Amino acid sequence: MNQKVVLGLSGGVDSAVAAALLREQGYDVHGLFMETGLGGQDEAQRAADVLGIPLYIDHRGADLERYVCRYFAEEYRCARTPNPCVVCNRKVKFHALAAYADQIGAQFLATGHYARTGRDTQGRPLLLRAHSEKDQSYMLHRLTPEILSRCLFPLGEAADKEQVRALARDRALPVAGKKDSMDVCFIPDGDWQGWLEKRGVCLPPGNFVDEQGHVLGQHKGLHHYTVGQRKGLGVAASGRLFVHALRPQTNEVVLSLIDVYRSEITVQDVNYCAPFYAENGPFSCEVRVRYSKRASPATVIPDRTAARVVFSTPVRAPAAGQAAVFYDGDIVIGGGFID
Repeated sequence: MNQKVVLGLSGGVDSAVAAALLREQGYDVHGLFMETGLGGQDEAQRAADVLGIPLYIDHRGADLERYVCRYFAEEYRCARTPNPCVVCNRKVKFHALAAYADQIGAQFLATGHYARTGRDTQGRPLLLRAHSEKDQSYMLHRLTPEILSRCLFPLGEAADKEQVRALARDRALPVAGKKDSMDVCFIPDGDWQGWLEKRGVCLPPGNFVDEQGHVLGQHKGLHHYTVGQRKGLGVAASGRLFVHALRPQTNEVVLSLIDVYRSEITVQDVNYCAPFYAENGPFSCEVRVRYSKRASPATVIPDRTAARVVFSTPVRAPAAGQAAVFYDGDIVIGGGFID
């Protein structure tokens, strides 16, 4: 075969196994490590050496800062809940992979994501759910059809992460036992509230209020809360309280004894992986309003770069800033950010 592919080699087990599988399938694999100041280069180099593939170091720290870190901080400043991986995949990772692939004349791009690609009966590229419960198609929904047409996801057929680790052990890959990476890679200690405060997002304390505006207590700052939250509120009540809304204009967190459900949401900056679904107006699908396995039946009404989503049954706690992703069975139609 000898078709050239650029694979994002992070230093973790998933990308290393993806590289090994592609080599075994006959691809000419070229590794790309994105240096962002977060480490992992030594592990990536060791994996590349064992696999016998070249590794290119691409310095992308400025892009991570510009497109992801600033976005993450600003979303919290505006009392929204960001999706850094969703933004990073399109604006940093796959942008870097495509740029290097074009430079060396590689047709394909690959990563260790748990997702699949395919084609419809007319040959149009599709993004598909992985077979594993670790499915990461939600995080990839902002990829364009042009990029998807070049993508290979070797782990899309894996049953689970343990199978991937077993594949790594069978191939004597040095990262076989490496722990999974953190959800937010640029905050490795997990203290995102401390990270925000170091960057000047020190939102002041304010009032907890009920839906009528009565003061119930004092909160620690809007960036400590998200819609639907029910733990760590520290407010006495006759029953369990839920965060119903964040009001940055008045620096208030609205609490209620009633859980948060919505029948309709609006999403902005919609990207369609499969744009033909939206060509003839409203369409029926399933929608995930957060990175989880749960998807809810809905009707999507496109409106230029926005869309209105009407659910058949109300969904719990869709948070402003999170991604709402549209599915037709295994097919990822696209998605946008919740208002």
